[in-house]
Amino acid sequence: MQSTNAVNQANYLEYRGRFKGLFGWIFSTDHKRIGLLYLYSMAVMFSVGVLLGLAMKLELLAPGKTIMDAQDYNATFTVHGVIMIFMVVVPGLPAVFGNFLLPIMIGAKDVAFPKLNLLSWWFYVAGVFLVLAALLFGPGTPDTGWTFYAPYSFKTGTNMLPAIFGAFILGFSSILTGLNFLVTIHRMRCPGLKWSKLSLFVWTLYGTAWIQLLATPVVGITLVLVALERLFGVGIFDPALGGDPILYQHLFWIYSHPAVYIMILPAMGAISEIIPTFSQKHIFGYKAIIASTMAIAFVGYLVWGHHMFTAGMSGTAQYYFSLLTFLVAIPSAIKVFNWISTMYKGSINIQTPFYWAISFIFVFMIGGLSGLVLGALAANIYVHDTAFVVGHFHYIVFGGTGFAFFAAIHYWFPKIFGRMYDKAWANIGWIVFTIGFLTLYSPMFYLGMMGMPRRYYDYLEEFHGGNILSTFGSWILATGFIIIIVNLVRSARRGEKAEMNPWKGKTLEWTVPSPPPVENFDEIPEIAEDDGPYNY
Repeated sequence: MQSTNAVNQANYLEYRGRFKGLFGWIFSTDHKRIGLLYLYSMAVMFSVGVLLGLAMKLELLAPGKTIMDAQDYNATFTVHGVIMIFMVVVPGLPAVFGNFLLPIMIGAKDVAFPKLNLLSWWFYVAGVFLVLAALLFGPGTPDTGWTFYAPYSFKTGTNMLPAIFGAFILGFSSILTGLNFLVTIHRMRCPGLKWSKLSLFVWTLYGTAWIQLLATPVVGITLVLVALERLFGVGIFDPALGGDPILYQHLFWIYSHPAVYIMILPAMGAISEIIPTFSQKHIFGYKAIIASTMAIAFVGYLVWGHHMFTAGMSGTAQYYFSLLTFLVAIPSAIKVFNWISTMYKGSINIQTPFYWAISFIFVFMIGGLSGLVLGALAANIYVHDTAFVVGHFHYIVFGGTGFAFFAAIHYWFPKIFGRMYDKAWANIGWIVFTIGFLTLYSPMFYLGMMGMPRRYYDYLEEFHGGNILSTFGSWILATGFIIIIVNLVRSARRGEKAEMNPWKGKTLEWTVPSPPPVENFDEIPEIAEDDGPYNY
């Protein structure tokens, strides 16, 4: 009896950590705690990114200098981009909801490598501190844009090295997460849980993990080469030394376009869980969604060149990349068709997560259609490097990933925290945020078509009206964000106790208590042979 208690105590310490308080969190190998660490870290960084975005929009409120000069504006949009892309959107749904829910959704007690999982969060924090060091110390804040384009990234006198190494370490965090998820999905599914029975969120995490594992090392190596160029002048990208700056663009976008799918695939997975739950139907076209997920992951590796149509490449390469850009839209359209078909004749239970999911479909379709404009050669030449690109980018990255993230946090909030949020305030937050988003980014399509370049801190008088409307939208969006955060934080502490399955979901996470216990399951579940997906 004593030895059994000792084993149980050892298991408890292994999952909860050997410390109490703050150290009990930052040294815990419990996948749920690590997911929450990511959530809290990213919430802080997202708030910083929003403040920087508001500062940029305030500068663009009127022609001429408003609150900052050109150099400060360059530094502001660089830091805003680095924070939002590398610290929020890329880790995003996989790091938070993947860590918290993946083992539960496959009937496991933890991920395959718990300590490696914790190390990935430590790498994330180390990368954040290095980037912050670049802002606070040294000759000046980085001003190259989040893409670190050569040759400017090794010619500028600003404090680039900490930012580059910070992004490099953040990439390692992403690689470790992807590796962990791949092994977990392959090796730790509960008995009877075949590939054909996995939830769609798990499938999207699987496709994302392969991208994280295979594409992220490319940008890591590229950033190391930039650092070597800056430190030792080795002549890889510097044309004065025989290097090729276009090579940098190829290497960067070979990673960064698949990174878009690191962002968007888990978002699509979350939506694929929410739509059938609140339609009270099985998902329409389960196998088609899986096939389209893997098609997006595969074809996404091959379309990077559409970022470079004006950089100089052969006509053959331009046609190839333009064609593939149009082809990658097909599996995305399949998902939209399946979501709408799932809702058709469904018994719709309208709740806050469903509102966010519908909004996601709307803004994602606008982002996708505007992406086809950029994929067309002639249209791309016209709107390249204009505000049109900024509008498209934010409709896909922020509108897609951001809306899906808010849909996911409202969907799984009762499971994660064991409490319900105030639904009235949640709905108010959704509608204010959505109106702000549409008001902020929609004018950018018009401004881009009219010829306003992106990344300029000043503009001609003819662009004034669109920028006033866009800046006003940023204030509405920030108001909605504050309402959402205040409601969720207050509800996590004092909200009404949640049921085990308040939404009547059909996946395994809804079969455990809310919040889940330390080891998720008292006994590992077994899936019956005759059970289909979402039917156990």
